[in-house]
Amino acid sequence: MAYNGIAHKYSKRLIAFEHNPRPLSSAAPNTLLWVGGLTDGLLTVPYPSAIASKLPSDWVISEVLISSSYKGWGTGSLARDARELGECVSYFRKLRPETKVVIMGHSTGCQDIMEYLLGEGHEGREPLDGVILQGGVSDREAWEDYYKEGEKRKELEEAIRKSKELIDMGKAKEILSPESNAVFKDMGGPLNAYRAYSLLAKGGDDDYFSSDLSDEHFATTFGKIPKSTPVCFLLGSKDPYVPAKIDRAALLQRWTRIIREGGGVVDDEDGGVIPGAHHNLDDDPEEVVQDLVKRVCGFVTGLDKDTSPKWKKAGSHL
Repeated sequence: MAYNGIAHKYSKRLIAFEHNPRPLSSAAPNTLLWVGGLTDGLLTVPYPSAIASKLPSDWVISEVLISSSYKGWGTGSLARDARELGECVSYFRKLRPETKVVIMGHSTGCQDIMEYLLGEGHEGREPLDGVILQGGVSDREAWEDYYKEGEKRKELEEAIRKSKELIDMGKAKEILSPESNAVFKDMGGPLNAYRAYSLLAKGGDDDYFSSDLSDEHFATTFGKIPKSTPVCFLLGSKDPYVPAKIDRAALLQRWTRIIREGGGVVDDEDGGVIPGAHHNLDDDPEEVVQDLVKRVCGFVTGLDKDTSPKWKKAGSHL
């Protein structure tokens, strides 16, 4: 299948693929940057194409390729992802001055957004006009749920212990043998000690979304998102990476409350739990995909200065 678009080379070795570009004679559009999760790359998740066909005429969507795309995640970090996203945002800010730039993350792309907004060096990064977190789940809780009993639980504990031991020995970049532990094998590779620990351990660098983190902890992350960057949460009711014990709506309500307590803004009209949606909506019914598309379009439309949806005012409820 052929896709119409433009490849923007935003750094020496990385591109962003813009779907359905607007005619050069038209006004510069606003840009929705989409960044995927572990193993994702260009066109590996189908729904960005659906979004592209329904966005308002003054918006375009570009899928961002980063060094962590495809198999690069296992030797990467959120910090590297955020730096590269910073390059991409800067590219589009220069290409289209006076327009909006929003990042939509899928899966670990949501952790990338959090790192962009809050991680080391965030003060020097370009501001964002909004962020959409779709399928922002806890890798740690997903692995704990999958490896929750008997010998499997021991394998998980050993994987965390082994990766931490290597980090403490100054071998954070050492590639782990998939034959040495069932968890390492299931995670895929190449995978180094640092990234394994970051994904599996409580308090690891990837551990932004775990439901067992305290409100006090979330106040240092969600509570620090600036008011100038509205947030929209989208989570599938059938996302298999969210343990069954977790109340999805309640978790989104909690994050929303903490953002607002910190002075931030959340779109709880378009955001929320999407009925029938799985993690990346692949093979979901068309009406489920269109539900997500409608929510994304609603959020970016609401960012226009001439609109005044209720969610722009602190105190509305999810």
